Amino acid sequence: MPERTVFFVSDGTGITAETFGNSILNQFPARHRHIRRPFIDTVEKAHAVVLEINETASREGKRPVAFVTLVNDEVRHILSGDGCKALVLDMIRTFVEPLEEEFGVKSNHRVGRFSDASASQEYHDRIEAINFSLAHDDGQSARNLDIADVILLGVSRSGKTPTSLYLAMQHGIKAANYPLIPEDFDRGRLPSALSPHKRKCFGLTIDPERLSQIRNERRPGSKYAALTNCRYEVAEAESMMRREGIAWLSSTHKSIEEIATTILRDLRPDRLIY
Repeated sequence: MPERTVFFVSDGTGITAETFGNSILNQFPARHRHIRRPFIDTVEKAHAVVLEINETASREGKRPVAFVTLVNDEVRHILSGDGCKALVLDMIRTFVEPLEEEFGVKSNHRVGRFSDASASQEYHDRIEAINFSLAHDDGQSARNLDIADVILLGVSRSGKTPTSLYLAMQHGIKAANYPLIPEDFDRGRLPSALSPHKRKCFGLTIDPERLSQIRNERRPGSKYAALTNCRYEVAEAESMMRREGIAWLSSTHKSIEEIATTILRDLRPDRLIY
């Protein structure tokens, strides 16, 4: 399958177009060259993007693909017209217009997901969640764990921090994360700060070989990164979580999105309904 250049064109950030487009492209084996063109909200900018698309088509000898989320009809028609040498996949025309017909009302044709963010309680909650997750990263603080939605446990470098931030940024979840260290294994119990909040805890584990590889990138040749130590820590962490009745999964072959969805399903299923 030949590789293509793929454009994500939006009058907002382009995140929606890129997220949707990537979910479609992932069904195909080739790796494509991605170009995001956000804030295309004038006729002049639209013509410039079409010129870039057409130059790409001429240079590569293959038609580019363009995922577009454009609410301004005049701008959208420039991209979808005969003058654009791309396969244009228009999310407004594909999804919004049929829903307008089904609902019997016109959409508000709002530009971008984040317009008027200052008036959005959802946006405010996400910012609060991000600040909370940063303040409670890697066991920095045990304060206010009573208001945490989720507390992630696991050995160092098992994926706790990126998962916490993803939960905060995408779902407004106040996610703390706490490392399990050799002293915890010697004591044979959860850190005392976590015991009252065990029902909020969710564990991450990881294949020891993969963990050793990750740690060697950070501290090469150290005991911390040694495979024997990684095997010990992972085994002890899994044993502790099993003994404490804490649900856990391996991050080795799962994306952050999959991990976060599993956590929400198990601990905060209400956040999957909004």
